[in-house]
Amino acid sequence: MATLGGLERSVMSLLWDSAESLSANDVRDRLGEDLAVTTVLTVLSRLERKDMVRRERSTRPHRYTAVASREEHTVEMLNEVLGTAGDREAVLARFIGGIPESEAAALRRLLQR
Repeated sequence: MATLGGLERSVMSLLWDSAESLSANDVRDRLGEDLAVTTVLTVLSRLERKDMVRRERSTRPHRYTAVASREEHTVEMLNEVLGTAGDREAVLARFIGGIPESEAAALRRLLQR
């Protein structure tokens, strides 16, 4: 799973929150920062190489959409981190021990399904 820089995370957040695909200009405008559109295009190209976004080549200007949902991305990251743990059970125990009771209750319900 590719790691994301700050600007990449901001762009992905916009794409995840958008109900429609976005052009580089849309992304730039919604970021609310003083960025050149070429900078946004560079970030989108990097995200495309990381298989995080898909470019719609049939449109001009090109439009971009997230390949996976925010939740799917988070699960991939969690699985990657757990895969590097020497003792997965110890990591899971520490994680579960550190979550609020409301989330622990939700986890118990999910595990019972």
